[in-house]
Amino acid sequence: MSREKILGCWLGKAVGGTLGQTFEGLEGPLDESFYFPVPAEMVPNDDLDLQVLYACVIDGMSEPAVDRHVIAQAWADHVAFPWNEYGVGMRNLAEGLEPPYTGSFDNWFTCGEGAAIRSELWACLAPGDPDLAGAYAYEDACFDHAGDGIYAAVFLARLQALAFVDDDINRLIDGALAGIPADSAIVAVVNDTRNWVRSGLGWQEVRALIMSTYGRSDFTDVRPNTGFVILGWLAGKDFSERICITNNCGEDTDSSTASLGALLGILDPDSIDSKWLEPIGRDLVLNDEITGITPPPTIDGFTDLVIDLAARLPGTPPTAESSPFDPANHTIPVQIGWTNTTQGKWTVRDQTELPPIDGIIPPVTKPFVSSALLGTCSQLLRTDFEDRILLLRLNVDSRGRKAVRFMFNSTEHYRVWLDGAFLYGAQGSQFQFPAPHMAPVGQFHDFDMPSGEHELTIAIKRPPIDRDKAEWVIALVERPSMLWIENAFRPHL
Repeated sequence: MSREKILGCWLGKAVGGTLGQTFEGLEGPLDESFYFPVPAEMVPNDDLDLQVLYACVIDGMSEPAVDRHVIAQAWADHVAFPWNEYGVGMRNLAEGLEPPYTGSFDNWFTCGEGAAIRSELWACLAPGDPDLAGAYAYEDACFDHAGDGIYAAVFLARLQALAFVDDDINRLIDGALAGIPADSAIVAVVNDTRNWVRSGLGWQEVRALIMSTYGRSDFTDVRPNTGFVILGWLAGKDFSERICITNNCGEDTDSSTASLGALLGILDPDSIDSKWLEPIGRDLVLNDEITGITPPPTIDGFTDLVIDLAARLPGTPPTAESSPFDPANHTIPVQIGWTNTTQGKWTVRDQTELPPIDGIIPPVTKPFVSSALLGTCSQLLRTDFEDRILLLRLNVDSRGRKAVRFMFNSTEHYRVWLDGAFLYGAQGSQFQFPAPHMAPVGQFHDFDMPSGEHELTIAIKRPPIDRDKAEWVIALVERPSMLWIENAFRPHL
């Protein structure tokens, strides 16, 4: 095992994450060539934080093992990140689910970048062994992802593991792709990107093709961002140009740029220019949301910990199993009614056909019937609307938390009442990003919720003729942590 390559991995990771963090979420193409602002130390980043956590937890075991239950317990004991799939995975875990169901059930962010950015540890614990690295990556990724969100992590772990023993780009890519389903979008975006670069297109043109083919409203989506990792690698000539191309593609820049920086650091530790290393130093800096561990103080010390841990692991694929899970036992009870703006006293409305501020709940055109939502993520075809406005009635309990945020991220116009009193309303948004900590403006409401069980009523306008379905995600989180409140809409559990 090459200490230089493992150290190069973590230094490249720190460089890429620090470069990209300023530009995270921006639409490309950008035109940046260095850190902005120039840092005085490594910028803490969850991409590295979580890998440090895993290594410390596994290293503390008398018999070190990589499996999904060890990973899940590490999240429960040490992580307070509320973001995207992280928050959903921790919510599902708190509600009694086990991986892989914590990642696959009721999770709008199954294809986020959150696991792909944690791939390097598994490669460093299995250098030259892509199958083992990929198996480790699966155990991690299934905590908060499914489908392409897992395949991207497995692909990158395999790619980085192979980079310890080979430097031919096409052999590396093909070897990494061999371990994930051939019909996955990760295989498609990697091969498309490779072919577009081969055809002679400039990186800006390739970036545009990646976004038009694989992009969506979620800037953290793993499919375009994996394409950007490959694009920077293939289109650039050296470390600096490569990470700048990936960063300048925009979207989840700290994640994609850090992934490429780590790969390049494994391939050639000496390729990392001193201009990138000098501003960030060698201190290992973590976010405050990682608690209860004592990490090595430096990147060098973390490198040594990983090397020692690799020697202690058995070197065999994980064999963890999970308890059965039936989604039918985890639905959200609701009552469904239908109405329109010609009913009873509801004659005051705005152009959405919904009541303005302080409007009353209208009488239904059909009696409420008991039903259930499959989870917090829902959709309803336009053709299934039985009237112009859907009324949902459900119970909510903040489980003792007082300061809360209620989010209803919906494609359609809506209004919300709590215990019959108007709470708030919003216009529909085609920008779907149901992360409570950064939900679209106007699609959430902060307030203090009294203890106990309460009744929510939500009026949702039927989609217009040119949209075939309504989509929404409902959430109740605690402020200021923005962590999901477990079983908030299942007070009976």
